[in-house]
Amino acid sequence: MQSNHLKGLVETALPAIAAADAASLEELRVSLLGKNGNVTLLLKSLGGMDAEARKTAGAEINHAKMQITDALSARRAVLDSQALEQKLAAERIDVTQPPRPDSAGALHPLSRTQEELAAIFAAMGFAIAEGPDIESDWNNFSALNIPSHHPARAMMDTFYLTGDQVLRTHTSPVQIRTMLEWAKTEGLGESPAPIRIIVPGRTFRADHDATHSPMFHQCEGLVIGQGITLGHLKGCLIDFLRAYFGLPELPVRLRSSYFPFTEPSMEVDIGWNRKTGELGGGTDWLEIGGSGMVHPNVLANCGIDPRRFQGFAFGMGLERITMLKHGIADLRLFYESDVRWLRHYGASPLTPASLHEGL
Repeated sequence: MQSNHLKGLVETALPAIAAADAASLEELRVSLLGKNGNVTLLLKSLGGMDAEARKTAGAEINHAKMQITDALSARRAVLDSQALEQKLAAERIDVTQPPRPDSAGALHPLSRTQEELAAIFAAMGFAIAEGPDIESDWNNFSALNIPSHHPARAMMDTFYLTGDQVLRTHTSPVQIRTMLEWAKTEGLGESPAPIRIIVPGRTFRADHDATHSPMFHQCEGLVIGQGITLGHLKGCLIDFLRAYFGLPELPVRLRSSYFPFTEPSMEVDIGWNRKTGELGGGTDWLEIGGSGMVHPNVLANCGIDPRRFQGFAFGMGLERITMLKHGIADLRLFYESDVRWLRHYGASPLTPASLHEGL
């Protein structure tokens, strides 16, 4: 009789468990396996049976209890999974990084200046030359008519490395490399193609304040050919400076100076107003760079006959002309990675540089 009752209890409980929701499932568990549940009461009734009957009935009750327990666990797992899916659907969030508020970035002012220089000088027929940051002592100094005893070396605050290597103090070593290669391929011909290059790039000097940085950028230019005169240098610089600053009538003058690698040598000045800082206005002059005719010793050091060929060179700091053009007062701001500063002084990457046809 008890066996039939137990079988009916299991046959009734299993479908009810399979169809139960979270609340009714707990009620079923209590009614079946709780302290006064049906299966629990059957287990308690084993104490009034003899040993043989207790053994048989106990096995049947435990088997029924195991079936019910497994059904309860399985249904609980299904209900928990459904509840989790519903919660995830209701509380779903986008954990990916949101888009930046600005639809486009900005070019760093130095990058923009290099683009503009490339455009302007390309329109004049110049190519861009590059070289390594680590140079030999010979390329950086000796070939440029600056021997080891020359006082000009002390002015450059050089970073010396092992052996005869240095961090280049200017981009002039690229001029040396270019002239050496040119002397091998073109310089021996009857009508060699002239050198006409600009050399933008990083340079290094042990100096740091509001107008100097241990790492800064220069752009130098070099023209080598036959019949090159100081007039070509002056016309080239005037055209460049007026195009870069956007001032067609910008006053430009060459002032006598001294550099070991040029002869004669000239500082390049532009007109400005000392009181207001306005370029092209007032009666004051502001130094912008250095220039001159390539020294015969430099030509000879590169295997070029100074009796056949002449040339001119010039150089300027890219940070300096960028600061003047955009009214930036402190050089150190260029390297602080301040996004607010970049938004203010940066340029749109979609706006072409001046004289873009030269690119």
